[in-house]
Amino acid sequence: MKSPILELQDINVRYSGLPVIQGLSMEVNQGETVCVVGSNGSGKSTLLRAIMGAQRVFGGKILFKGKEIHRQGTEAIVKLGIVYVPEEKMLFGPLSVKENLLLGAYILEDRGKILQNLEAVYALFPRLKERAGQPASTLSGGEQQMVAIGRGLMSNPEILLLDEPSLGLAPILVDEVLDTVGKLKRKGMTILLVEQNVREALGLATRGYVLQTGRIVAEGTGGELLESDLFRTAFLGI
Repeated sequence: MKSPILELQDINVRYSGLPVIQGLSMEVNQGETVCVVGSNGSGKSTLLRAIMGAQRVFGGKILFKGKEIHRQGTEAIVKLGIVYVPEEKMLFGPLSVKENLLLGAYILEDRGKILQNLEAVYALFPRLKERAGQPASTLSGGEQQMVAIGRGLMSNPEILLLDEPSLGLAPILVDEVLDTVGKLKRKGMTILLVEQNVREALGLATRGYVLQTGRIVAEGTGGELLESDLFRTAFLGI
């Protein structure tokens, strides 16, 4: 049996002394799309920040390829091959689309590889190639999300952490962004996805976890969770 590429073992995270994540354990295997769903305030984004070293872990372990990473800084974690695309996007508005994308390749030194990655991003998002010279601030919300995801892909991540990629987008753009996640899944990218569009996200996912008040309360394949009584009660109100 293969070891998980990413594993969280009984982790605890606190804000101002108050528990936010409590005894949480989960894993992501190579090539999987794993989705974490839950209500606002359940700890989903905190979970991703803890993996990236941006939030202190007070107990338990986070392992990447079997090695502990929870005491490392964010830059070191990125260099290991874990990339986080935050819900805020955090683009540099005055810079062009191309310049924003190239910022994602800062850990790479091979110019040829950087250009190859840029072309791969343009192939995934043809609209970004059309708008390569435009300031990022002039793009629509959906296009800005494409830039944020594309920037994350520029460093050849081994696992991509996506935090609410469809947040604040019009329904047609939600479908477009989640279709992109599906394309990355089919390409074999390992993805840990936090997403508010629960039905669509679990439909994409290899496996999923349901988070409530900082604890995992259910897990299974996407299909199993969609059919579960917990899902129907928590997310559909029936």
